[in-house]
Amino acid sequence: MRINHNIAALNAYSQLTQNQNATQKVLEKLSSGLRINRAADDAAGLAISEKMRGQISGLDQANRNAQDGISLIQTAEGALNETQAILQRMRELAVQSSNDTNTDQDRQNIQLEMTQLENGIDQIGNTTQFNTKSLLDGSMGKKVNVAVANINTSNVIKDAGGAATLGSLAINLQDANGNSLGIAVGDTVTVSWVINGTTKSANLLVTGATKVSDIGALAADGALTVNGNGQMVETATIPGLAGAVNGFTISVKDSTGNTREAATNVLSSFAETTAAEDVRADGSASLQVGANGNENLIIDINDMRALALGVNGLKVTTQNEANTAIKVIDTAIQKVSAERAKLGAFQNRLDHTINNITTSSQNLSGAESRIRDADMAQEMTEFTKLNIINQSATAMLAQANQLPQGVLQLLKG
Repeated sequence: MRINHNIAALNAYSQLTQNQNATQKVLEKLSSGLRINRAADDAAGLAISEKMRGQISGLDQANRNAQDGISLIQTAEGALNETQAILQRMRELAVQSSNDTNTDQDRQNIQLEMTQLENGIDQIGNTTQFNTKSLLDGSMGKKVNVAVANINTSNVIKDAGGAATLGSLAINLQDANGNSLGIAVGDTVTVSWVINGTTKSANLLVTGATKVSDIGALAADGALTVNGNGQMVETATIPGLAGAVNGFTISVKDSTGNTREAATNVLSSFAETTAAEDVRADGSASLQVGANGNENLIIDINDMRALALGVNGLKVTTQNEANTAIKVIDTAIQKVSAERAKLGAFQNRLDHTINNITTSSQNLSGAESRIRDADMAQEMTEFTKLNIINQSATAMLAQANQLPQGVLQLLKG
């Protein structure tokens, strides 16, 4: 028996120390709820968990970014709803003014409201903002390097030989179904259009030799051509918003002043197929809707003020001006509708993006939790086991410390 080194006690103490250290780690996990509290707990797991945390926080912020983008879109679309309401009222006034039961003074009074409504459109376009960022003044539009002239294109027209050309005779013109337009010698053709708020018109008396090119020559602010399909194409002479030709119409009246409805409807079927644009820098907004770089959605909003819509300075003080204004306003309404539809598409896309981001964030959070979080039931089981072992080790240490007492018996003997 040896008393200088109590090996049994040292072994018991060593086991007790190890158990106490293990118990401390389990207690740390139970109190924090984390399986990994420091890199030593699981070095590889910590690295994976931190990378996932960066991805999750990025997705959560992208979710908020997308929601902010929807708010921006809703602000712009709500303003355009009011712009469209104003245009509808302007159209109503134009139809009212085109009625010859109105006196010149009546039309002047109508014009006063038209002017105020136009100013209202400009006010909405200039003042609608989101977080001080202007939305409808064109500053959020795509880049335009070269000014664009607007183009108006008609329905298909024919003559006796098939698709109409510039050389086709006016008296031979037909609609797309081959029905005669009924233009006769002695009729009066009137071409009307609006450019930068000024309504212009020119007349031509039809003869047996009058051609489509003669009618086109009346439009001083645009060039009229006929494409291979027999569609008349009218292109503004001057590119840019101020040079845009709006409300281009060709009407036909017989010698008694009655409108030839078939001819007027077909020849006036012009719709704007290319909108005028001024040179501008790129102002489109990039929404960061992903956790990583360059995961974005580009949003652009066109200029929605009176000049861009073609209704600046629009006049309805005469019947001809009012009739032309109706078509100009119809085109403006279509432009606003198209812009609202585009914004609606952006919003729907962002809604789906948010749903996807939310799902991805939830799944990544679950994966990160399995790596980093503690299984409380498992850790509590481990703690209970270690607690019992600690008590047992303490008891055995006490027993080991009693073993050297047997030496006293030898010494007493």
